[in-house]
Amino acid sequence: MKSQKEEKKIVSDSGIEIKPVYTALQHPMSELPGQYPFTRGVHATMYRDRLWTMRQYAGFSTAEESNKRYHYLLSQGTTGLSVAFDLPTQIGYDSDHAMAEGEVGKVGVAIDSLKDMEILFSGIQLENISTSMTINATAFILLAMYIALAKKQGADLKKISGTVQNDILKEYAARGTHIYPPKPSMKLITDIFEYCSKELPGWNTISVSGYHMREAGCTAAQELAFTLSNGKAYMKAALDRGLDINVFGRRVSFFFNAHNNLLEEVAKFRAARRMWASITKELGATDPRAQMLRFHTQTGGSTLTAQQPMNNIVRVTMQALAAVLGGTQSLHTNGYDEALSLPSESAAAMALRTQQIVAYESGVAQTVDPLGGSFYVETLTDELEIEARKYMEKIEAMGGAVPAIEQGYVQEEIARASYLYQQQVERQEKIIVGVNQFVHEEALPDSVMTIDDSIRQSQIEKLNGLKQQRHADAVKEKLGQLKSCATEGRNVMPVVIEAVENLATLGEISDVLRSVYGEYR
Repeated sequence: MKSQKEEKKIVSDSGIEIKPVYTALQHPMSELPGQYPFTRGVHATMYRDRLWTMRQYAGFSTAEESNKRYHYLLSQGTTGLSVAFDLPTQIGYDSDHAMAEGEVGKVGVAIDSLKDMEILFSGIQLENISTSMTINATAFILLAMYIALAKKQGADLKKISGTVQNDILKEYAARGTHIYPPKPSMKLITDIFEYCSKELPGWNTISVSGYHMREAGCTAAQELAFTLSNGKAYMKAALDRGLDINVFGRRVSFFFNAHNNLLEEVAKFRAARRMWASITKELGATDPRAQMLRFHTQTGGSTLTAQQPMNNIVRVTMQALAAVLGGTQSLHTNGYDEALSLPSESAAAMALRTQQIVAYESGVAQTVDPLGGSFYVETLTDELEIEARKYMEKIEAMGGAVPAIEQGYVQEEIARASYLYQQQVERQEKIIVGVNQFVHEEALPDSVMTIDDSIRQSQIEKLNGLKQQRHADAVKEKLGQLKSCATEGRNVMPVVIEAVENLATLGEISDVLRSVYGEYR
């Protein structure tokens, strides 16, 4: 007779039953890294030849303050920049707009014009650095500013590298920083695809993001399903535009979350590569580079606790290890104090050191796919794919990701998963160290960052000065051309670049398109 302990059923957050021991593989292990379907990694040698990009996400206050942080991070060994923008910038308002009050510079850097972009990257040659920009509804404007700055620096646009997130579907599903309705938003995304395929061939034109849906509460299997469904929708939109999947498909990247369940997260990343390879092949991709799922990872912000914040260093280390064991192409590690505020300089340095210790001291980068062949990891990879495909089949039956979001299906599934998880925490079925177990009182860190509301006034003064110095007639002309371009359904990227070069502001450009497309509510 089995004991009560032996009979206890354990399931993952994705509802997958976890056996006490695994003793066999479900299929032979003949696949090699760098070969379709890329379960074991997109490159044959992976980190033996080149480590992942250590890309620390940063941006706060003014362009001047963020520029100081970038130079600090570069001096400490970061190998790529990642820009956080404040909420007004994300939703298309200049800092002097009434809607921007109380938010300027708070969760990212305020960028109103090309002048701010010049300050943000002062002393940094764009041709020599890879930059990721976490921006969606206004992605085309920020990319236009980046291109305009690169041109001013005399850079070869063919050598410019980086990523613009440009993923609006997850905004409707989980995050809410959208401006325009889905159809015109999808059109703006494919405008970027089309423009960059010709002018910026080294630029990743979208980072399909599961991160924010996971932050909102979805499971690992749901993160896989909803992210890949969104990616499929973008691919279909580009194909409908007449673009070549073997060209634009190479520049599609992904952005995943790394949570605390180490081995489930490793399996998730492996399953994602295999699933995406199959999806792109079905859509007609024949070039292996268009079938590869390349991804950036950020450690889980929602897993960080305000209680006992130093414990977060351990959490972030586990999550970083999961991302690396899962084969990430770039990685951001969160600061231990981010449940309290924007990361302090010391916390940002510790986060970067965490990556460097994993890279140089742990030994996990010495061989490719170190957990490949593990009975448990291989089985979990298969089972996560099965669970994810169940969700994807439901989404396909609704007509794809856009209709599924419009009908509220994705939002409801995320909310349900988040609610169930919170119930488990409150019942202590899930232990959060320092929160619902092993609790003790302690003082908050002394180095918590705050952003003064006076930042908004300094941005307004810069805007007023900009408008007095620029050629108003030239700005008016370019904004008029943009309105005509949008109304006629042409690619807006060339005229947006000209508009920002003439110092049209982010808010002015966004308002022109609001007048054409309307707003999504």
